[in-house]
Amino acid sequence: MHKIHPDTLAVTGPAYNPANVNRDFKALLERAGLRKLRFHDLRHSCASLLLDQGVDLVVIKELLGHAHISITADTYAHVRLRLQRDAIERMGDALDDPEP
Repeated sequence: MHKIHPDTLAVTGPAYNPANVNRDFKALLERAGLRKLRFHDLRHSCASLLLDQGVDLVVIKELLGHAHISITADTYAHVRLRLQRDAIERMGDALDDPEP
């Protein structure tokens, strides 16, 4: 039986069969009344949230295990475009603000 340790959130127990992960995740979503989502989609959500929080693309690349930064950059270009627009708006606000 698997156990999640509350202090570290580490999961201990026997190796988890990937098919079981997907099945258990689907059941968890159904019990919670949430829309269908692939377990793998959590990886993309995590990367997008990290980018939104300003985490460097190189760090995200390493966390995801991508061999090349271009894979990460290309995959999350939509998030980067939104962040670029936000940065431009912030620059405009800073230039419009008479107070430093």
